Formats: sequence, C-alpha cells, structure tokens
Amino acid sequence: MAFGAGGEGKLYVECGGSFSGFVGKMKAVGKAQGYSDSVLNKFFGAAGYSDRVIKADRRQGIFKTNFIDFSRKLISQNRIDRGRSNSQKYDRIFTAIERDLGVPRGILLSFWAFETDYGSFQGDFNTLDALMTLSHDCRRPALFQPQVFAALELYSKGDFSTGVTGAWAGEIGMVQMLPKDILERGLDGDGDGEVNLKESPADALFSGANMLRGFGWQPGQPWLQEVVLPRELPWEDTGIASTKAISEWANLGVKPRAGSWEGANLTGSILIPMGRKGPAFMAYPNYQTLFEWNQSFVYVATAGYFATRLSGAQVYDAGSPDKSLSDGEMKALQKKLAARGHDVGKIDGILGAGTRGAVQKEQKRLGLPADAWPTRELLNRL
Repeated sequence: MAFGAGGEGKLYVECGGSFSGFVGKMKAVGKAQGYSDSVLNKFFGAAGYSDRVIKADRRQGIFKTNFIDFSRKLISQNRIDRGRSNSQKYDRIFTAIERDLGVPRGILLSFWAFETDYGSFQGDFNTLDALMTLSHDCRRPALFQPQVFAALELYSKGDFSTGVTGAWAGEIGMVQMLPKDILERGLDGDGDGEVNLKESPADALFSGANMLRGFGWQPGQPWLQEVVLPRELPWEDTGIASTKAISEWANLGVKPRAGSWEGANLTGSILIPMGRKGPAFMAYPNYQTLFEWNQSFVYVATAGYFATRLSGAQVYDAGSPDKSLSDGEMKALQKKLAARGHDVGKIDGILGAGTRGAVQKEQKRLGLPADAWPTRELLNRL
C-alpha cells in the first residue's frame, strides 16, 4: 500500500541531523515508553540508513499519468483472470469476510492485485531501515515515526523481525500494511494463532478488510458505478468534494451506464478523472474511504474501478477527453495557480486534489466548463 494509511501521526524526535544521533534519540523515546534495554538494543541496533528508500520516495512519476493510461497499465487481462481465479480459490475466505466484516471481495482483490500482484512480489526493502530512514528524513517524519514505535511494539511481542522486507515506505505483506495498521487492525484469518501477512492469504485479506472497516467502509453499500452524463450539467458541482442525493443527480439527467442505480437512496459525487469528455462514475460514500488506503487520486480511481470490473462491470467508456498537459505544462499551470493564491501544494506536475480544486475554481471564474480537467486553453487563458 502506498504511504498514506492512517494519515499523519505524532512527531517524537526532531528530524534530520546525523543518523546515528537520530537513532539514539528514538531509542531514548523507546526507553521512556518502558521497553527494556535488551529489546531496544536489538531493535534499534539493527536499523540502517537507506539511500535507496529516499530515491524511491522522490521517484513517484507514475502518479503523473492520467486515469486512462494508468488504468490500462495496471489492469491487464492476466490480472483480471487471476483475480477471478483467486476469487474462486479463496471463496471460503472471501465469503467469511463479506459475512463478518461487510467488505466485498472485489475491493480486496483489487488492492491485492495492485499492491503485490496477488502476493507474488511484496517488496525487497528492509522494513526497519525504510521506516527509520523516512522518520529521519524531514519530508514526512510525523507519518513514519509512529510506525517505528508500532514496529517496536510488534517486535517486543515477537511479531516483527528486524530482517523483514516489504515496500519502500515500510508496508508489509500481501496487501501492504504499515506496522501501526497491523498492530491495530491485523487479524488471524486462518486461526493458527499468528497474524502472518506475508504468507497467509487469509490473514492478509481479513486484516485488509478490517482496516477498511476501520476507515469507515459501510457493509452492503456500493463504491463506484459508471454513469452517462448529459451534455449540460453544473460542472462546478462535479468532483468528489461535492455530493448530492442520487435522486438529484438523476433529475439533472445523470444515468447509470448499465442497469439501475446501485445506491439509489445514497448520496454521491460525480467522478470525472479526465473531465466531462472522458470516463464518468458515481462515487458513493464508500469510495471516500479508499483515500485512507492510498492518497493518490489516480490510484484510488483505478483501484475502485478495477474492483467493479472484478465484480462484473463492463469496460468503461473512455470517451474523447482533451489531451493531457505535459509535465512541463502541468508545472507551469501549478505555478500560475499558486500565483493566483491557490494552494496546490508542491509544484510537482501531479494533478492531485489541490490542483484539481484550483483548476475548477479558475475554470468557473473564466466562464469555462468547470470540470477540473486542465487544458491548454486554461493554461493559455491564465
């Protein structure tokens, strides 16, 4: 799971400085928390700094890819076939999860596929090194320092090894969970008395489902449904930050592409990841919980959509969206938006929530269809 689960935490120690000094300070915090010298010496004594982790953290260009290209890259026929095969192979596990936790198999299969290709590659970064390196680094220390102490707690119980490997951001196992999530949400799905997320599909899937429930997933409710949009719509009301009752959207001319409304009595948001001319979906409240798993807009949209495919939905209608801006153009747009007072975060070329919101506001101000999809026309007008 890409970093983001559980949000920001507590900053225990000032970041930066010498790594050995930082390790000593973290160790002192552990001492104050009541851990024995033996446990602390073995745990922190095994921690090392990883330049490779830092390079991976800075290299996330894949999230600059637009939804259509990203989804086509991640969703292959092989992944669909293997997803359906795993659904049958582990039917008993998925059925139990659906009964006990209310999380459908499609969502779990989707994350299982994207995170580790159904467990086949779980990452080769030393987890302790990754967590300590990112805790020392000053980009997001408040996210990772609590994970170190969660790993320490797991280690003191015999449930974490200093040699365990996983993703570059410290996630472990088939569905890539951070130590704090394992500590709080890990479940023994196969009944052997252990929570083994690397080797037990039952443990990994039950734990992932339990984490989603903790994020607010509502049993029996849909998450995403493809829709057909009318030619005219109050485009400024689209986007996941704006919700209306499904009946209101229906009165405006929005229709399911196939079948009937899956959440007729719910509220929903119009998700148009590439603007009004591209694919369109109704995002129900459950969709919002997926951002607790991963904060990338394009990743969550693709994972949510893939889950519907594994649940029987057809391939989306790609439409004919305006061409994506280049990386340079996107950065130029972000600079212009920031100059107008919008908070777009880092000038990184990624079309995240802040940039989308700013684009939509400027489109509305300029009298353009406010669908939050950046175009060259908008860039030139600004």
